[in-house]
Amino acid sequence: MSAGTYAPRPGAAPVGRMIAAQAALETKMLLRNGEQLLLTVIIPALLLVLFSAVDVVDTGDGERVDFLAPGVLALAVMSTAFTGQAIATGFERRYGVLKRLGASPLPRWALMTAKTLSVLVTELLQVVLLTVIAFALGWSPHGNPAWVVLLLLLGTAAFSGLGLLMAGTLKAEATLAAANLVFILLLVAGGVIVPLDKFPDAVRSVLELLPIAALSDGLREVLQHGAAMPAKDLVVLAVWTVLGLGAAGRFFRWE
Repeated sequence: MSAGTYAPRPGAAPVGRMIAAQAALETKMLLRNGEQLLLTVIIPALLLVLFSAVDVVDTGDGERVDFLAPGVLALAVMSTAFTGQAIATGFERRYGVLKRLGASPLPRWALMTAKTLSVLVTELLQVVLLTVIAFALGWSPHGNPAWVVLLLLLGTAAFSGLGLLMAGTLKAEATLAAANLVFILLLVAGGVIVPLDKFPDAVRSVLELLPIAALSDGLREVLQHGAAMPAKDLVVLAVWTVLGLGAAGRFFRWE
């Protein structure tokens, strides 16, 4: 009697397939979460439309949307890579989801990769939506798209590291409060809506070192002014990326 062939064959799926499946699940969960959807999509879009249509803040010469669109793109990156990811990961850690996933065939580095891919997919949807809205409002972007992509990727890495650091070291409730507080503070003082030159020189020199300020200023230099490589802003984002991801890798607790 010959041995039969059995299907499905036992064993873990290839790592690439596991990462893709987990990334798809993470993205679906994020887009189905009303609170996260409000934070990542609706608020940036409303801010772009409101402040472009109403002359509330002095954005300098030129069309208001030309100043606001880059800042709102930076805000969208922060809302997804930092605030949304910190809150979601913090509660996954509290409820033991991360602990169980860490014990599954999916390697922990693959889980972090899947979360990063989910963030990138969400940001792509955000960028497309906000770009369409900005064009409808009369936006006229300039500059090299390659620098825009590099700024967005570095900004994502920097904010992801900071979000994971917060989620992996604080309690879920503390993460929820701190992440939302940081979001509001950086929205006001990060050069997103209010130009940094409206602040006193001493304060502005500090604010310019924040990742949201570097991202919004870099995007604005390229998209509004058509500048070449925004070296200073790229360096600031690179430093935050190294510090954030390094600290998250060192201090993140799975339980």
